[in-house]
Amino acid sequence: MPDKELAASIERWTEWLRTQRNYSSHTISSYLSDINIFLDYLGRTKVKLEDLQKMEVRDFRNFFSHRAKSEIRKASIAREESAVRNFFKWLDDNNIIHNMAIFQISSPKLPKVLPRAIDVNTTFDILDRAILDCSEPWLGVRDMAVFTLLYGCGLRISEALGLNVEDVGDSDFLKIRGKGNKDRYVPILPVVVERIENYKKCCPYKLEKGAALFLGAKGERVKARIIQRKLQRIRTALNLPATVTPHALRHSFATHLLAQGSDLRSIQELLGHASLNSTQRYTDVNLDTIQKEYKKAFPN
Repeated sequence: MPDKELAASIERWTEWLRTQRNYSSHTISSYLSDINIFLDYLGRTKVKLEDLQKMEVRDFRNFFSHRAKSEIRKASIAREESAVRNFFKWLDDNNIIHNMAIFQISSPKLPKVLPRAIDVNTTFDILDRAILDCSEPWLGVRDMAVFTLLYGCGLRISEALGLNVEDVGDSDFLKIRGKGNKDRYVPILPVVVERIENYKKCCPYKLEKGAALFLGAKGERVKARIIQRKLQRIRTALNLPATVTPHALRHSFATHLLAQGSDLRSIQELLGHASLNSTQRYTDVNLDTIQKEYKKAFPN
């Protein structure tokens, strides 16, 4: 458990993650949990900043070794290490304490996870079904617009639901504020604009500039879990695997573009990847299969 001074530093750090790094509330909660696990391991009633200052390389290694022996997944250990590294880097940058010992430890190697794209026809089935099974008709029109936006523009769900009314207008491009507060411009297809306009006409609430574009049943900005649950219901209805998520629509956008001959650099810009390495994962999918699906969906 941290003492008051350390607790205040943790609070400042999480606020920085939210406002300066644009981390989602889910990521921040996970990082906080990871830091608390780390502090609990230290085994002191009140952990102080000076205790963190004195930690040596072997102390950090002992902690992660202890976590590994607890049969924690490698991905979870990697995230815990990322959280601790991030916090110590922030403490150093803000001249609170200076301890770079953790940066002498190699991060655990994780197995390469390939994007799981949805085939073209199934993607369209999902978009068509989004309008069904809602308590009110306008909510179905909203869900169809959101899913079409995720697939048609390759957005993260947080980016799509973070849009305000004025963000979709007369321009052929969307200005998206992505991870790390980095802006990018994404072309918006006419079908995406059309479905957003249909939603705006059906929405019973007044949509004003500066306010959320996509609203929930009570007029508040719709939350990600609402859209996730809707896709879960669609998944069940269509007998699709658990890998079919809102983020899979973003993966499918990139994979289908690649299958049609788009270059990696362009896809990198559209997705807002900081590194081309992240985008290069899409070269490992079966492009022949994707191309055949496209020919079925778009016959000459």
